[in-house]
Amino acid sequence: MNSELKMDSNPTGAVQPRRRVDFNEAPVPGEGVESQSSSGRTPLKLATPYVLEARQLYKTYRKNKHAVPVLKGCDFTAVAGRTTAILGQSGSGKSTLLHLLGTLDAPDAGEIYFDGERIDQLPRRRRDRFRNNQLGMIFQFYHLLPEVSAYQNVLMPMMIQEGFFGYLKNRAQIKKRATELLTRVGLAHRMHHKPRELSGGEMQRAAIARALIAEPDLLLADEPTGNLDRETGAQILDLLAELNRERGLTIVMVTHDESIAAACDSTIHLEDGRIKA
Repeated sequence: MNSELKMDSNPTGAVQPRRRVDFNEAPVPGEGVESQSSSGRTPLKLATPYVLEARQLYKTYRKNKHAVPVLKGCDFTAVAGRTTAILGQSGSGKSTLLHLLGTLDAPDAGEIYFDGERIDQLPRRRRDRFRNNQLGMIFQFYHLLPEVSAYQNVLMPMMIQEGFFGYLKNRAQIKKRATELLTRVGLAHRMHHKPRELSGGEMQRAAIARALIAEPDLLLADEPTGNLDRETGAQILDLLAELNRERGLTIVMVTHDESIAAACDSTIHLEDGRIKA
């Protein structure tokens, strides 16, 4: 464990956790939603330790006239407060599965539940609210905004969540939290640098801070060390392990590296679009 990454996990003055999004609240006008299972099965609610569950997911992409099936009936579960690895070779459907779990794409068939509520059929605005409030995502290629600093990249999710007037009202606390997160990931001296001025490991650390600013319940990571050297990758994994232990953060991580998967609490093997028994 890297000692320079340790700090108080509940700093005084940090932005207070946002309320849990209620998917049963009145929908946005004009956006009706069917939240019941189309298969007639009972939603999970909270009688299960699973924070995330997918049932019989299918996904096919088209390339010109050719259909390319990627997922062929995947079942997936992630236990609250644990780390789960999705292990598989390139082309096995790992990233597709993660994108479906994060509601960045929709399955052709199947169902996805978060905390007992179905999320794969949410209308766009409510889906966006879910991603902004309760979900953090780390991508292999970082996806930082190139024209602004690491600090401003980390602030962005809260600007979106709070809106203009809410951000103005709470900006002191939000900026304090962004500074604390960047310090936590070892970027206190680099926070005002733009992505092009950062190394790959620094960009990934900034992406982790950005994913955590809204205090999500679930963190999805797509090959978070895939573009890093071994030493830097090990530091990133140490950091994620710390966050899991200290905050009980549920982490689902896509990887093709068996040694990384072995360090997680559980591993799902994906092969040719199916979960391998």
